[in-house]
Amino acid sequence: MYYTYMLRCADNSIYTGITTDVARRFAEHSGQIAGKCAKYTESRKAVRIDAVWKSENRETASRLGYYIKKLPKNKKEQLIDDRDNLKKFLSDKVDCSAYKPINFK
Repeated sequence: MYYTYMLRCADNSIYTGITTDVARRFAEHSGQIAGKCAKYTESRKAVRIDAVWKSENRETASRLGYYIKKLPKNKKEQLIDDRDNLKKFLSDKVDCSAYKPINFK
């Protein structure tokens, strides 16, 4: 199982990535696990996970991450607010039925 996630940084920017373990990856991004932080989140300080989608494999998760990264910030914000409606934002890019939104706390 792979997950595509969007996390919020202290400067209000949004970082998108993929992982097999969302909690572990957030701990890495937020500096709780030394040496594993992405350069982007190291300088901008990860604050919280805003959205997560589950998919069957790495290729599918990467595809979703790729297209989310291409969205303008206002669309990313809308996607976070309406994560159950992935097709509203990316139906022309990915098979939205391949992704399930997950509540992450």
